[in-house]
Amino acid sequence: MLELKNVSFTVDDDGGDEKEILRDVSLKVEDKKFVVITGPNGGGKSTMAKLIAGIEKPQEGRILFDGQDITDLGITERARLGIGFAFQQPVRFKGLQVIDLLRIASGKDFSVQEACDYLSEVGLCAKDYIGREVNASLSGGELKRIEIATVLARKTRLSVFDEPEAGIDLWSFQNLIRIFEKMRREIHDSSIVIISHQERILRIADEIIVLKDGRVDQQGPADEILPKVIGTEAAVDTCTRLR
Repeated sequence: MLELKNVSFTVDDDGGDEKEILRDVSLKVEDKKFVVITGPNGGGKSTMAKLIAGIEKPQEGRILFDGQDITDLGITERARLGIGFAFQQPVRFKGLQVIDLLRIASGKDFSVQEACDYLSEVGLCAKDYIGREVNASLSGGELKRIEIATVLARKTRLSVFDEPEAGIDLWSFQNLIRIFEKMRREIHDSSIVIISHQERILRIADEIIVLKDGRVDQQGPADEILPKVIGTEAAVDTCTRLR
């Protein structure tokens, strides 16, 4: 279980003054849950994802994972505990093949067939991708799916996806939805947290957390929260945003 206790985070603005991004945020993500964090732009969603992953550290409050205080741990240490993070824009690695990336993610030198199995899980034809470089020749949608395959290969306890729909077209987004639906059906001891305001992703969720002005505005079961946010900036229809 992930727990944030009274977490606050500030940054220095262009004038040198402090700007508060998150204010006294407390929330829990239970095991075996598919949770979507949404809310208006500028509400602190991506900052929340980076705090969970260990990319940023809060000025106040504590972050607990399975009862352990991980507030002062970095991204590598949290990864070793089973926390995975997928960026809005996946990183490209010139000279590194897809199979190498999957092996690095898993932490073991598994076979080509095992690597192919993970690519198949995300809807990619393994023979067309296993030997390709993770570079500019791959589209945004392909990179997103390869990144998800690396998360699956790591067998993370908690997987965090920061706006996975960013930078992809509608066709790729529809494939992404199918992957997330499958992940939700097959959740065992792990949990998934997605930062998004796409309505189709919100509809998959077990629980929805709404961040507004740096605070938790709403939190609860999806069937309770979703009707309150449809039609707002927190729940955008896919077809009007992705072209």
